[in-house]
Amino acid sequence: MGEHPSPGPAVAACAEAERIEELGPEADERPAEAPEDCDPGNTGYISTGKFRSLLESHSSKLDPHKREVLLALADSHADGQIGYQDFVNLMSNKRSNSFRQAILQGNRRLCSKALLEEKGLNLSQRLIRHVAYETLPREIDRKWYYDSYTCCPPPWFMITVTLLEVAFFLYNGVSLDQFVLQVTHPRYLQNALVYHPQLRAQAWRYLTYIFMHAGVEHLGLNVALQLLVGVPLEMVHGATRIGLVYVAGVVAGSLAVSVADMTAPVVGSSGGVYALVSAHLANIVMNWSGMKCQFKLLRMAVALICMSMEFGRAVWLRFHPSAYPPCPHPSFVAHLGGVAVGITLGVVVLRNYEQRLQDQSLWWIFVAMYSIFVLFAVFWNIFAYSLLDLKLPPPP
Repeated sequence: MGEHPSPGPAVAACAEAERIEELGPEADERPAEAPEDCDPGNTGYISTGKFRSLLESHSSKLDPHKREVLLALADSHADGQIGYQDFVNLMSNKRSNSFRQAILQGNRRLCSKALLEEKGLNLSQRLIRHVAYETLPREIDRKWYYDSYTCCPPPWFMITVTLLEVAFFLYNGVSLDQFVLQVTHPRYLQNALVYHPQLRAQAWRYLTYIFMHAGVEHLGLNVALQLLVGVPLEMVHGATRIGLVYVAGVVAGSLAVSVADMTAPVVGSSGGVYALVSAHLANIVMNWSGMKCQFKLLRMAVALICMSMEFGRAVWLRFHPSAYPPCPHPSFVAHLGGVAVGITLGVVVLRNYEQRLQDQSLWWIFVAMYSIFVLFAVFWNIFAYSLLDLKLPPPP
């Protein structure tokens, strides 16, 4: 039996008007048959005029936010046709790249009031709305997020990483009997999680150093930024994408130290934190007029001041007389590695909400750049230390 193209969105409405709200993710697996008056050629497309009239007829059965996006989709199609798959993607909370492009290239005319003006929301709804306005620059994306977010799964990645960092810090504080500037303790570098140049062959240290912090002041700022910036970003973009940016910043930070500050150890999660914060701040600047978060200029200034103070503390500590000579105190270069990841890979992730990254050419460009840097750093660690005849501090 030959295959037939999927019917148009009007077909679903005509044939199953009483069950239009029941369309789910499985809808694209069981297309409806097309009445001749909706899609005579069974092409999978109908005219925007018919589509708008069907939306008006069945508007009471559609979620208001989805109805607005569908109307904006209808307004954006200059060719006068709308495909069935776009309709299914919306009703099942799945967005295709073609759907997003249709919205962006169209008029994006929304019919009712902005999400910020809606009244009578409960606490959780206000929280979701707040997160949407903190992270997304377009009203249509904010309404989409507000409508589809279910808190399942919760933002587990950033919370888990934060709890582990606090737990390891408390354990080290008790074992060293020191919480302020733990890094100055003579036995601090003996921990198996710290990156040390003499132990760089132990590959796990390029990642596990995030669980060791210089002191309570170092941990406090990183934890605050992870919770205030990382958790909202994970709520919007998901654990996979935010975790990818965070881990990429962490690895880039330790590799940058192994290339640019070859005799120094590394501790702290600043590489991952600076990747997320830099990506978020860059996204705000690039979408300044669309970002509707309150006091954004003041808050950006505060974030930059906090990051600068933390970076200044790291620079001061690096050149302060060491507590375990001849090994210096931990390097500050990991911060710069995190920033580099944030303004490249991180920005692409944050600018493509709910869209496939593999469809973005910039994504592949930055992935290639990151991969080249990682390969270069690996070969540098294998050969450069011996070729340069560098005198490294003894292992702890």
